[in-house]
Amino acid sequence: MANKTQEVGGIHFPFPFTPYSIQKDFMAELYRVLEAGKIGIFESPTGTGKSLSLICGALSWLRDFEQRKHQEEARLLETGTVPLSDGKEQPLSLSSSCKETPDTSRPAGEPDWVTQFVQKKEERDLVDRLKEEQVRRKKREERLRQIRHNAQLKYAAKRVRQEEEEMERLLCLSREMLAAGAEAEPQEPLASGEEELVLAEYESDEEKGAARRVDEDEDDPEEEHVTKIYYCSRTHSQLAQFVHEVQRSPFGKDTRLVSLGSRQNLCINDDVKTLGSAQLINDRCVEMQRSKHGKRNRAEEEKPKRRRQEHRAACPFYSYEQLQLLRDQVLVGVKDIEQLVALGKEARACPYYGSRFAIPAAQLVVLPYQMLLHAATRQAAGIRLQGQVVLIDEAHNLIDTITGIHSAEVSGSQLCQAHSQLLQYMERYGKRLKAKNLMYIKQILYLLEKFVTVLGGNIKQNPNTQSLSQTGTELKTINDFLFESQIDNINLFKVRRYCERSMISRKLFGFTERYGTVLTPSREQPRLAGFQHFLQTLQPTVAETPVGPVEEGEARLPRPASPLMHIESFLAALTTANQDGRVILSRQGSLCQSSLKFLLLNPAVHFAQVVKECRAVVIAGGTMQPVSDFREQLLACAGVEAERVVEFSCGHVIPPDNILPLVICSGPSSQQLEFTYQKRELPQMMDETGRILCNLCTVVPGGVVCFFPSYEYQRQVYAHWDQSGLLARLALRKKIFQEPKKANQVEQVLAEYSRCIKCCGQAGGTVTGALLLSVVGGKMSEGINFSDNLGRCVVMVGMPYPNIRSPELQEKMAYLDQTLPRGPGQPPPGKALVENLCMKAVNQSIGRAIRHQKDFASIVLLDQRYARPPILGKLPAWIRDRVEVKATFGPAFAAMRKFHREKSVPS
Repeated sequence: MANKTQEVGGIHFPFPFTPYSIQKDFMAELYRVLEAGKIGIFESPTGTGKSLSLICGALSWLRDFEQRKHQEEARLLETGTVPLSDGKEQPLSLSSSCKETPDTSRPAGEPDWVTQFVQKKEERDLVDRLKEEQVRRKKREERLRQIRHNAQLKYAAKRVRQEEEEMERLLCLSREMLAAGAEAEPQEPLASGEEELVLAEYESDEEKGAARRVDEDEDDPEEEHVTKIYYCSRTHSQLAQFVHEVQRSPFGKDTRLVSLGSRQNLCINDDVKTLGSAQLINDRCVEMQRSKHGKRNRAEEEKPKRRRQEHRAACPFYSYEQLQLLRDQVLVGVKDIEQLVALGKEARACPYYGSRFAIPAAQLVVLPYQMLLHAATRQAAGIRLQGQVVLIDEAHNLIDTITGIHSAEVSGSQLCQAHSQLLQYMERYGKRLKAKNLMYIKQILYLLEKFVTVLGGNIKQNPNTQSLSQTGTELKTINDFLFESQIDNINLFKVRRYCERSMISRKLFGFTERYGTVLTPSREQPRLAGFQHFLQTLQPTVAETPVGPVEEGEARLPRPASPLMHIESFLAALTTANQDGRVILSRQGSLCQSSLKFLLLNPAVHFAQVVKECRAVVIAGGTMQPVSDFREQLLACAGVEAERVVEFSCGHVIPPDNILPLVICSGPSSQQLEFTYQKRELPQMMDETGRILCNLCTVVPGGVVCFFPSYEYQRQVYAHWDQSGLLARLALRKKIFQEPKKANQVEQVLAEYSRCIKCCGQAGGTVTGALLLSVVGGKMSEGINFSDNLGRCVVMVGMPYPNIRSPELQEKMAYLDQTLPRGPGQPPPGKALVENLCMKAVNQSIGRAIRHQKDFASIVLLDQRYARPPILGKLPAWIRDRVEVKATFGPAFAAMRKFHREKSVPS
């Protein structure tokens, strides 16, 4: 694939092939947004090459930015001054190329010689910093060049690793021999003065130096973060696909790209990976690093050295030298997560830390949503956003993602279990703990007890057998909840910090792991036996039900984390500002089914830091309509001025006559189509839906995908059709498939659906393909590719409005009505939210069809409410401009038959 450089507006965009005109427009607008430091909302339908446009547009800007920066630095180092706009020159200290511009304002009346002295000192400091940065950059470039072109360095490092492994093996054998000899024959006492003749334990200079470097590596001066682009998306597969696009692009060979992931995805230590839970893996990893870098106390120093080493369980893959080598190898070539893990295993170096070490020098960092949008995770990963560029792809659900990341829920069962575990832990180790530890443990116990009390339960009783006198759902502000729970006198910020630093939840998990299997009471551990029995009563299904075989294709569940880990998230959420969140008390008959949930109302509070620190932010997706949510709920509430926001939306690459979007207002028997909650379960509505599908399946070849508002409604309609005979009529034309509820069955259903369509197309006969009954917001409505014959028609039954009776939604609507201004002639912000949530779901579902330039499909919207102009205006532009509203079914059916007859004829 030959690279073809495109010039748009004087800017050169390398591209692997001749781009579509909309791709040129996309890259040019993206370049302008990054250059001007704006916030961009970009919409480019699936199949239009959005990923390549993002890659080539953004990396072209970064290429030009780096060139200008290096040219300016070279000139500054040569002249020591920068030109002013009027042609005069100004001192170096005002240069925009330096990130930390000194403050040149001086007190009034300050002597000139003082001002000149300070100014010259600032100029010298700036020149020194530029020189240091230049030296570091040249060293890095030379190091990477050698690795790229000299494979001997890699083999030399591998040989060093093999020598170290052999040395460790021989050392272990020597220790075993010593231990065996000590058991067989006791050591003879030494005569006076004979101790001086015995060799002291030996440690070579290399080993001492390595130990020093490992102990001091965190104190090393950090490498400066170059200007870079952070690209984040929603799923692991989407990130891997983006990395592969970078590899195939003209920038694939020269871009320093780093793929970031969680410890769960990147860990290569089998002992840690087997913990299963992400939280447990994180805590164990941090604990191992602390044991490696922790300071030894005096009592530990007095122990024999070999004994100390046996107790210090450090990770064998955290070697400073190997991590530095892995960092450079990561930067040399573009690699996805799987390739990074394989490289780490080969180098016997941790891919998680190796990739983090590569962040400062990287030009493009690829990472999941959560790592960028959660401040604590961002900080822990070493991500610095100041002056950087952020691209957020697949951002149609960005608001929901931020809300979900910062919301938390704990059940009554978890609260009781955590309280019991922590109480037993304190009784077991109380005499060994310091006063401050005991104080915080008692505070946590008090919090847990009050949380159970506010639900109406008793912490001392089994939650499975506790019935609550009061049931229902109650919403409270954070302050009201704290007052009602009687915990307003506790500093939750300090409790949260204690939990993070002491790793109490990890200690508690280890405690229950160790003593949770005590089945027989003993004299020494009667309390622990009772504790274990109590834990079993909290989880009767685990204790009483025999473990059956795992279903085929269904992954085994990871080991559950300590309940205190979930409660820590809830405690952290309670530190949110009072106006930005609510606490939902859900009382469901028994305590174990009841819960406390924190609901974040203002996601902008967590997005504000991102837009404030970054040079530019781009929010991109295939279906971003309606964009008012992003402008109002996210950007405006985050303090972004309207002038800084740029919207870009491009059409599709398909010809206009390759798509037929229809709004059908009534069915074959003239039944008006309005699938409201009150009408959609009427037998005549379900019958009319079946008749419409029967007619459509006679004229649509290949696959038809029909979306229902919910799993429950799909089940009702399917059962009704089965009883009325409509299902049998449908089966004469299409084989019927249903979307499974279990995620591990999706691939199998899709494979059978695809196989059926292919076989029907080859064999001919009355059955012309398959009908897939799916659910909006389900497994098939997002991320699934129904291209070509897999999706020749997409049908949307009704409008998938969210449950308006939901307390969470009602609170969110009330919050928006109070905080957002209402425009003239516009509905209240709360009502607009409901419509936008509905149409976002619709747009995602109908976007499953048309996937490339030569694809064609019809889109059928079954509900007369779609014909309303405000609703039509929320459809993507490439669909909205071509939609036809049909008041009766006859003209709609005729248009469908004509469209598919013409398109199905081979060209």
